[in-house]
Amino acid sequence: MSEAGLFKVLSDKQRRDILVMLKNGKMSAGEISERLNVTPAALSYHLRLLKQADLVTEYKSKNFIYYELNTSVLEELILWVKQFGGGE
Repeated sequence: MSEAGLFKVLSDKQRRDILVMLKNGKMSAGEISERLNVTPAALSYHLRLLKQADLVTEYKSKNFIYYELNTSVLEELILWVKQFGGGE
């Protein structure tokens, strides 16, 4: 996904809140939904966009789907942004 696409995904506060929650480790969709106080349908929409941007990964364990932060994409984005900072 392009930088513009990543910024568009990150422009939504609820998606940013999901990423902040996941920085502490994996969470199930139910846990995320409960903390954000959103419907499962709304959460599914946000998680789909985050997965498409490779910002989160998912895996199934028994009857649950867990989500984890994919830090490699965020690290690449940080490097991209840093190029606009003052040079040495």
